[in-house]
Amino acid sequence: MTAETYRESVALLNRYAYHYYVLDNPIASDEEYDRLYHDVLAYEEAHAEAVLPDSPTQRVGGVPLEGFEKAAHRSRMWSLEDIFDAEGLQKWLERVAKLVDNVTFYCEPKFDGASLNLIYEGGRLVQAITRGDGTIGEEVTQNVKTIRSVPLAIDYDGRIEIRGEVVIFKEEFDAINREREAQGEALFANPRNAAAGSLRQLDPKITAARNLVFLPYGIGENTLDIPLLSKRMEWIYALGFRKPPLHRVCEGYDDIEAIYEEMKVTRDDFAMMLDGMVIKVDQVEAQEDMGYTVKNPRWSVAYKFPAIEKMTRVRDVILQVGRTGVVTPVAIVEPVDIEGVVVERATLHNFDEIGRKDIHIGDHVIILRSGDVIPKIIKVIPERRDGSERAVERPTRCPVCGSELLDEGALIKCQNLSCEARVVNAIIYFASKQCLNIDGLGDKIVEALYRAGLVKGVIDLYALSLEALLELEGFKEKKSRNLLDAIEKSRGTACWRFVNGLGIEHIGEVASKQLCDTFGLDFPDATEEALLAIDGFGGEMAASVLEFVRVNREQIEALRGVVQPAAPEQKAEAAENPFKGKTVVLTGTMSRPRPEIKTDLEALGAKVAGSVSKKTDYVIYGEDAGSKYDKAVSLGVATLTEDAMKQMLQ
Repeated sequence: MTAETYRESVALLNRYAYHYYVLDNPIASDEEYDRLYHDVLAYEEAHAEAVLPDSPTQRVGGVPLEGFEKAAHRSRMWSLEDIFDAEGLQKWLERVAKLVDNVTFYCEPKFDGASLNLIYEGGRLVQAITRGDGTIGEEVTQNVKTIRSVPLAIDYDGRIEIRGEVVIFKEEFDAINREREAQGEALFANPRNAAAGSLRQLDPKITAARNLVFLPYGIGENTLDIPLLSKRMEWIYALGFRKPPLHRVCEGYDDIEAIYEEMKVTRDDFAMMLDGMVIKVDQVEAQEDMGYTVKNPRWSVAYKFPAIEKMTRVRDVILQVGRTGVVTPVAIVEPVDIEGVVVERATLHNFDEIGRKDIHIGDHVIILRSGDVIPKIIKVIPERRDGSERAVERPTRCPVCGSELLDEGALIKCQNLSCEARVVNAIIYFASKQCLNIDGLGDKIVEALYRAGLVKGVIDLYALSLEALLELEGFKEKKSRNLLDAIEKSRGTACWRFVNGLGIEHIGEVASKQLCDTFGLDFPDATEEALLAIDGFGGEMAASVLEFVRVNREQIEALRGVVQPAAPEQKAEAAENPFKGKTVVLTGTMSRPRPEIKTDLEALGAKVAGSVSKKTDYVIYGEDAGSKYDKAVSLGVATLTEDAMKQMLQ
């Protein structure tokens, strides 16, 4: 094989793969493909320096990874507002009409999988990132290169983000579960879980074996001069990406309802799982004019399929204890199959909800599951009671540690910091960014430390040794040293971070700062009267602090001795300025991170709040200002641009 025939062979193999994996229209036999593939592979083994980056041999996956690195999206991946019926659609269309005129709508299925962002530069796939929180996700490039419907190269020289959903077809899902069952492995609950789990395999060869499919649904950062989203999507499909099985441009309500009904009726006939339909304004310029709320684009919604309801029976009610100690009742129900998922539990939210719905153990109930929402009981059938049903009793002791519970009415709480059910989640929260910010101490690491018996509480983090960590599977020396360094660095943290990390119910970042500003490290000695004197502290907050300290005073003192949080600095009286004593709300994207601007304003004597009310003095806004700005306008609250704020301070 010569260099020229090698390049021709790679192009031909990619053409075969495109017809097979993207068009579902094979133009070569498996034998023909395999023979040419091995000829190409033999050439590449002899000419390693000449391997083309889009050669199909590059899809087999590299060496196993130690973990996934965090990576930032170049533009935010937004979540969508949900609507559930024709009335919701009509209201959304009316909101659109108030913002823009004469638009059409692009409709396509809402695939039930794992969202992914592909970044191409100079025509090459350079990075693939999971959605994460929409701003930062995990880099899974090595795994994504094994997905046959993701082109390794495209005919576009600029930089572009192509967004889509990674799915597993239903037939492939069934085959994977049959194989796992034969090997005695846990089965995947549904195709979405299987897709997400397959995408995050540390061994890319496992991902390659799962036959994942990528279906594009949009574009992030780009420099395209194509005015319609529908035309942009056609341009994407022409690059070699797979088309959705159904998509259409609609004029308005009647067109949208028609294609929605078509998808709803035929959803079981699709190769992949759907949980609704996505509707987007087709005109890109109109999308930009409409902008975004804090959470969602105003120009798009997810029109969800009707929730699935089934009748079952409540066998029992068990209690779960979360990180903050809140005791949540969970119904154990007779197993019922809802869209391929066997449901055996349903959330009951709290005991007030149980009383309101009059739920008894033994009751026949209607259970609802919608998409990935946790199943819940929506109705009791009292007509089917036979007298054997039992009332659900309100607990007074923690079901795990036996401690006395704090009953606040709607919420019932275990206040014991050493309660086993609270430990893992309490440590994760303690180490999180808004608390002690211990870099590298994520969920999986904490669970591994707990399972190994190395930590039974937050304080045990500070007794970890390099020798003990190196005994754990997956803990190399560099990783272990970095973790120990991060834990050590957290000593001497700010007082408010320490208080926030304790996880006191109703006490978040703002309240933690107020406690430290008022009492410093002596906050455990605060009286009810003194707590109620803090601006914004109500009876619930004061009672929560007092009860938490009563139950956990010894643990607080021991942890404080180890962490040695810094006493808050005495704040100097702020000089007179336009924001001193004013209540300010920040919204939108600014020239600097909002937390930095918040710190500056607080140093000027301003109170920076998280929501807008009639008591708000100023709303300072940047680009993509959302609902807070809208509320300020409706309430007549003064609004300032970032530049206007700076001018007032000069």
